[in-house]
Amino acid sequence: MIWDWFTDSAHWQGPEGIPVRLGQHLGYVGLSLVIALAVAVPLGLFVGHTGRGGVVLVSVGNAIRALPTLGLVTFLFLLFTESETATIIGLVVLAIPPILAGTYAGLQATDKGVVDAAQGVGMTGWQRLWQVEVPISLPLVLGGIRNAVLQLVATAAVASYVGLGGLGRFLLDGLAVFDYPQVIGGAVLTTLLAVALDLVLSAVQRALVPKGVRLAAAAATGKKVTV
Repeated sequence: MIWDWFTDSAHWQGPEGIPVRLGQHLGYVGLSLVIALAVAVPLGLFVGHTGRGGVVLVSVGNAIRALPTLGLVTFLFLLFTESETATIIGLVVLAIPPILAGTYAGLQATDKGVVDAAQGVGMTGWQRLWQVEVPISLPLVLGGIRNAVLQLVATAAVASYVGLGGLGRFLLDGLAVFDYPQVIGGAVLTTLLAVALDLVLSAVQRALVPKGVRLAAAAATGKKVTV
């Protein structure tokens, strides 16, 4: 049955076809991620570099994680009466904590001896941040971004509950008429999208993280790294 649903050409055409729904889903995820990065990365770098406000940052991040996304999106929809605005704000709020935590933790985990050595050779605070701390912290920073993307892909389906498109439409519309192949198809598509994006981000992480950092991390964990 599920195979029949995927091989039905009608499901690959028109405004409610898989390509359109997939594009909508990616649009919600992409826009939310860009906004979350613009908020969380600078804040995480500042707190991680200066060491000021770390306790507040962790507390606020944990509080945000506890918010139910569907409830938040519904509340924002009632507040703004605009589906897309409510959905994007809700997804941004969801994406900020893992990015913020990864950025802050990455800078905090940087070897203080390395930072002190950089200061000893005359590097300014700005130079230490961008030439020493950020490159070393990249694995945790990018790990936080990957975590945020996976959560966004899974949660963007809530957009359908306030009248928007995306892969969540297959779940919602299928449940409304007891079309379980459609429901399973939507779930499979969401899962495949999450896996595909994670593989892409994994490749990006491998390309961006300096080889020396990867080797040091592997030595610390006892793992082998292909360079």
